[in-house]
Amino acid sequence: MPGLAYLFERFPSFTQTFCYREVAELRRQGKELALFSIRRPLDEPAEEWDPAIVGQVEYLPDDEPLVREIDRALRKGQLPPRASNEIAAWGRKTDFLRLYQAAWLGQRLGELGVRHVHAHFAGMAARTAWWTERFFQVGYSFTAHANDIFAPRPFEISLSKLFQDARAVVTVSDFSLRFLQKQFPAAAQKFRRIYNGIDLEQFSPSEFSTQPPLILSVGRLIEKKGYPDLIEACRLLRQGAVAFRCEIIGEGLLAASLGEQIRGAGLTNEVNLAGARSQEQVKAALAESTIFALPCVPEEGGGMDNLPTVVMEAMAAGLPVVSTPLGGVPEMVKHGETGLLVPPHQPVALADALARLLRDQDFARSLGTKGRERAANRFALEKTVQELRILFSRL
Repeated sequence: MPGLAYLFERFPSFTQTFCYREVAELRRQGKELALFSIRRPLDEPAEEWDPAIVGQVEYLPDDEPLVREIDRALRKGQLPPRASNEIAAWGRKTDFLRLYQAAWLGQRLGELGVRHVHAHFAGMAARTAWWTERFFQVGYSFTAHANDIFAPRPFEISLSKLFQDARAVVTVSDFSLRFLQKQFPAAAQKFRRIYNGIDLEQFSPSEFSTQPPLILSVGRLIEKKGYPDLIEACRLLRQGAVAFRCEIIGEGLLAASLGEQIRGAGLTNEVNLAGARSQEQVKAALAESTIFALPCVPEEGGGMDNLPTVVMEAMAAGLPVVSTPLGGVPEMVKHGETGLLVPPHQPVALADALARLLRDQDFARSLGTKGRERAANRFALEKTVQELRILFSRL
């Protein structure tokens, strides 16, 4: 009988493979856990996921049937008094579905004997866990990542409330640990830094054989990834007669404007927006690349990347990484040792860093080799999940 459950907003998710890897490694290490997801996957490639894991996931009912089911339970007096009273008092205020989800989840956790829930992100799943604890006294923890803490959306169940009542809060970098301890000193003792982990055996080291050399980037096409700067850096590289190709894997709101920038710069032969790709295709692209670039920038509203998993993946593939010193990136990329860091919004400096690696592939290889060693020593999935298991046992 599992004493621990994981609750996700959506699982499995192509954009959150670190969550899937964490669950898979917990199972491999013998940790029994129940899996719940509020939403179902959207067009996820089935071949990416282990059927034994996906088949274990219980999906909460969709919104309308969920409301009908819980309203029926309320009429029959089948919920704890506190749940009944709070749902009635809340009515249809913002985020009311979190109360209904908690009412459904709490009953199911009771049937399974689960006494603790862990969620990823300080978002929908964490707020549902907060209400579950309130209704059923099931403890919760969660992992805080990036924009969920750097640029949180305003909800009545605020970050402060989530931290106040959680048994523990994991965050994925020393940078975000310091940020949270400073912003929420009353909960400082609850915060734990545990890196997202990477299974190096899943990634083949690049042979640096592709001609012309390939600059690869992987990420959602959104502001904080800094792709306009990367495209401008590519224009400068071509202007400087440096041979290269650049491929950007991902999709997002900026796809159209980035495509226009590429065409306007006359870079259609050099820069390709490749769209979404499966994990296996991403691994293959990493193994064929020469450089990995992710010029992260701060968003206007305060959002930014923290510990981009794809940087870890590039290091696992033995690639030199060119990025910016934001969030937890410097905890992965050591300037001049495993990659090069340039200031955000500085495409000239970015182009210079890329050109240096394209012209000196021995230097690029040495950075990549040291990056893979750093990933093995600091971010090995087996070690990071072991830290989580120890934390869960204490909770």
